[in-house]
Amino acid sequence: MEKKRIKTIAVASHPHLAEAAEEGANIVSFLEERNISAQHFLLNDEELRKSVHNRENDLLIVLGGDGTVLRAGHLCAPNDVPILAINVGHFGFLIEVPKQSWRAKLSDLLNGSYWLEERMMLRAEHWRDGKSLGSWEVLNEAMIGRGEVARPVHLETDLDGSPLTTYVADGLVVATPTGSTAYALAAGGPILPPELRNILIIPVAPHLSLDRAIVLAEGSDIGVTVRSDHQVVLSIDGKHPIELERGDCIKVQASKYTVQFVRFQDRGYFYRHLIQLMDQHPSVGEN
Repeated sequence: MEKKRIKTIAVASHPHLAEAAEEGANIVSFLEERNISAQHFLLNDEELRKSVHNRENDLLIVLGGDGTVLRAGHLCAPNDVPILAINVGHFGFLIEVPKQSWRAKLSDLLNGSYWLEERMMLRAEHWRDGKSLGSWEVLNEAMIGRGEVARPVHLETDLDGSPLTTYVADGLVVATPTGSTAYALAAGGPILPPELRNILIIPVAPHLSLDRAIVLAEGSDIGVTVRSDHQVVLSIDGKHPIELERGDCIKVQASKYTVQFVRFQDRGYFYRHLIQLMDQHPSVGEN
């Protein structure tokens, strides 16, 4: 991905982490001392959203954990704004810079010593009775699964308009390569290199049905139709679930948008970084 000269930077921090806001203010001061126009926002600030939509920034620096980076990706990808993630959260599969290293890495950034990594997204759409009820851009995964009732759901799944199988399971994850290290990994799926442009389908706790992950080409169209009468929900990148009804269909395909991440490590960093994180056995927490 071609780099452009960085003149204006938005700095966004997790809205509920005081430490992130404090570091965000420090980063703005650091950049302004180097004649870079910078402004600090909370990630949920409407002014930040307007600024990104208007493409007023060459880069978004985001402070938090992986959940914060996902939200930044949803905002930045449609507007072609690269993201640099600094970790002040609990976990960091997507994070590039540890909190204690940001001064050195921002100096590298301003010197042009970085590269841009592109990661594909998916587009998920909710259909009922021939009408679209909503659509979302997806960086990790779309998960269709059971709600509060501990019963498997029946999910009739089509591939490119032809029947594939009906999953009887706790749920079905449709993931990007980025999402292969998220819910899909917890469900026993394969780890895909982030630069791939493939779609991953993996059942969660399948019962007497197909129990293997399937890796699909980028151009595949997936349709998942609910065939259960009890509660079934849709969750996009871990957001609040959306209740589905019998007969509802979730259609998933590759998105036209791509998330760009600033990287300083060499291009073979991914597996080293992954193994290091998995060896840490991080504690569970909101990020």
